[in-house]
Amino acid sequence: MSAGYHHHTSIPSSNRKDLNTIRSLVPFLWAYRGRVILALAALILSKVAVVAIPLALKEIVDSLDASKNNQLTLPIVFLAIYGVLRLSGSVFNELRDSIFARVRHGAMRSMSHKVVEHLHALSLRYHLERKTGAITRDLERGTRSVSSLLNYMVFSIIPILVEVGLIAIILLSNYSPWFAVITFTTVAIYIAATMMITEWRMKFRVTMNQMDSQANNQAIDSLLNYETVKYFGNENYELRRYNDTLQHWEDAAVKSQTSLSALNIGQGAIIAIGVTIIMFMAANAVVVGTMSLGDLVLVNAFMIQMFIPLNFLGVVYSQLKHALSDMERMFDLLHEEAEIKDKADAAVLDVGDAAIRFERVSFCYDPSRPIIKDVDLSIKPGQKLAIVGPSGAGKSTLARLLFRFYDVSDGRILINGQNISDVTQQSLRAAIGIVPQDTVLFNDSIYHNISYANIDASRDEVKRAAQLAHIDEFIQSLPDGYETIVGERGLKLSGGEKQRVAIARAILKNPKILIFDEATSSLDSASERAILEALRELASNHTTMVIAHRLSTIIDADQILVLDDGRIVEQGNHTELLEQDGAYKRLWQLQQKEQRQRDQEAQLQAV
Repeated sequence: MSAGYHHHTSIPSSNRKDLNTIRSLVPFLWAYRGRVILALAALILSKVAVVAIPLALKEIVDSLDASKNNQLTLPIVFLAIYGVLRLSGSVFNELRDSIFARVRHGAMRSMSHKVVEHLHALSLRYHLERKTGAITRDLERGTRSVSSLLNYMVFSIIPILVEVGLIAIILLSNYSPWFAVITFTTVAIYIAATMMITEWRMKFRVTMNQMDSQANNQAIDSLLNYETVKYFGNENYELRRYNDTLQHWEDAAVKSQTSLSALNIGQGAIIAIGVTIIMFMAANAVVVGTMSLGDLVLVNAFMIQMFIPLNFLGVVYSQLKHALSDMERMFDLLHEEAEIKDKADAAVLDVGDAAIRFERVSFCYDPSRPIIKDVDLSIKPGQKLAIVGPSGAGKSTLARLLFRFYDVSDGRILINGQNISDVTQQSLRAAIGIVPQDTVLFNDSIYHNISYANIDASRDEVKRAAQLAHIDEFIQSLPDGYETIVGERGLKLSGGEKQRVAIARAILKNPKILIFDEATSSLDSASERAILEALRELASNHTTMVIAHRLSTIIDADQILVLDDGRIVEQGNHTELLEQDGAYKRLWQLQQKEQRQRDQEAQLQAV
């Protein structure tokens, strides 16, 4: 697993963890406290009705017992009460369910919302290290487990406790205390045995979940990298890895099932012994004459009634533990600290005329590997600054620092005289438009992808942006036009088409500052010329930072910086740099030579 994302292998046997998880859940329920109280009231009323049924049954049996009275009358009142109790038991039950539905689903909704909001707030570093498949699975399982936790609490655990309490009061007040003692000893042994065996079974379940997440992750990963798998003919390797993980999952699942059967046999034995002893005592008391037949029926009915819900205790307890461990996984996501945070008193950026300064900026992803070293640069309002240099020199990192995906390790970045770490991220990013090197699109329509830059833009504005980016004609030529779905990550469009969608987005956002990160890297010469023209129009009244690989695209820049190994080694405009006879000139000559070769090849093909 990656650094940003840990799987827990140890079983959270420490109940402290579980308590913390429940504590984290409370705020989500607090919003629905009125409903929770109503649901609990309905629950108690339904249990009172259920426990009163055997009492009515006792009266019916006693009045029909010929040995006690010779005159048999129909116990109409008690039969009616019996019917009413049966009905109210189920009515209050349904009432409880419907009152509680809003609590359960509301808590799930606000929880999912909170987690996704938090994931969006986490910094880029976390997202570069995460495993999307595993996170989505954990989020899904976490929110489901909130629902099941609340279900088990309200539909299983609290009702069992209420029922056991009510039965205790009746047995102790009416019969020999031994009935109560044996009943509760049986219940106590039953609960203790169930919890112990379930706790031991948990490890199989934890392994199952882990292997399930891992298999899911491997499958998604190999499908996202479908082309790479095919390039290297590694289908069998991917399937083997997937199958190995599933094999571990299968073994754990089988152990989980067989240990469940062992648990059920144990539970059955404890109940059978307890009930037999009680029936023995009750039958004996009837023979001696200290109890009536109705009392025997009453005690028996209580026993059966109490042990039916207890039967599910093992399942409930293990599900509860799973729900808690799944939720813990989700709360861990919530407790993941965002690396880039707005200061408490962060102001809104006043972008003004968008002058940019980097003052002695240094940055490293980890201390052993500095990426940017002591960079000083300034871009005057409306100027175009180009940054060139070999790959890995730190060019794109400068753009990410300006966007504040990372905080600088040293020095500061100013926009219009304000330190970007003192302003809100929202206002900073609203002022900057970026055409990235690798445009990733949503699996939605082209229209949605362009209008994403300004959700409120009118259709005409979106179309205008597409025209300026020279992509409108291409879109019109598609059967579905602007409603064409681009496919996952924009796979159905070519590199050049995706790049133009990104340019159209930047045009529509109309920010004061523009960053082009090798924005024409995936284009042929003709498209590149058309797009450069579009970019020139777009950049004319903006402060622009261009990260370029091909020098031909930045001849017109007001200032060019040559970056090598994180330092600025040369700076000036195109003519000045050629005169300096340094790295820039060598790069320029090399690229001109390559271009001439390409032109000759093109001429030969034409002939």
